[in-house]
Amino acid sequence: MKIKLLMIIALLLANLSICAAQTKDVLHAPKKGSAERRAILDALRRGGATGAKFLVAYLKVHNGWAWIDATPLDARGRATAEGGASLLHLEGNIWKIADLSIVAEDPNNPMGAQDLSKVYLANLRKTFPGAPLDIFPKAAF
Repeated sequence: MKIKLLMIIALLLANLSICAAQTKDVLHAPKKGSAERRAILDALRRGGATGAKFLVAYLKVHNGWAWIDATPLDARGRATAEGGASLLHLEGNIWKIADLSIVAEDPNNPMGAQDLSKVYLANLRKTFPGAPLDIFPKAAF
């Protein structure tokens, strides 16, 4: 009886560790049509980006943070506004756009988030210290 109980406990613990490993948040790009990607794009819509669809040039997510470069499109696939980069943070179950206007500028690169420089990225990470470095494009390093 004790052996059966120990085996059941061992199996339950093994299953828990497998589930934990599967839900571990690692750097990823949410697939088109996924709930996570839709939720991130919905945050852009709530933030004022007009358009039913987006042309996503870049999207990486890790530990509840996302960096996206997207252009809003109309129903015909034409840009409705200039695209741009955004930092998002998952708060509760809702993605929120971070206010990048509070990040100190790089005097040598007035484009800021639209053309990440090492200085701007360092300032961004000082302002948002929880944002993992691996979500940002490698060109910024």
